[in-house]
Amino acid sequence: MAKGRRGGFGGPAMGGGMQQLMAQAQRMQAQMEQKKAELDQQEFTAGAGGGVVTATVNGAKQLVRLEISPEVVDPEDVEMLSDLVIAAVNEAIATADTTVNEEMAKLSGGMGLGL
Repeated sequence: MAKGRRGGFGGPAMGGGMQQLMAQAQRMQAQMEQKKAELDQQEFTAGAGGGVVTATVNGAKQLVRLEISPEVVDPEDVEMLSDLVIAAVNEAIATADTTVNEEMAKLSGGMGLGL
């Protein structure tokens, strides 16, 4: 590549291409931020114990709802209930993570530019 006027490579002819690349990167960033905001509002639900405990998280991985069937509440076995809650919450978070990562990868073309 030939040196430009200032001693660097590219010169004025390369400026337009760089501006287009920067504009494209800015558009991609805006699209990713919009998609992330949408995904943050999306809800993901998972159950444990055959559905006696269900947890719902949003795309920001915040627990928004926890439902426990009365028949699973046993004061003599609080540990089992705790295990079911943990399992349901963790599965809902994993589902949210997977969906968010897949959607962001679609936008970034697999470049690993997720927010």
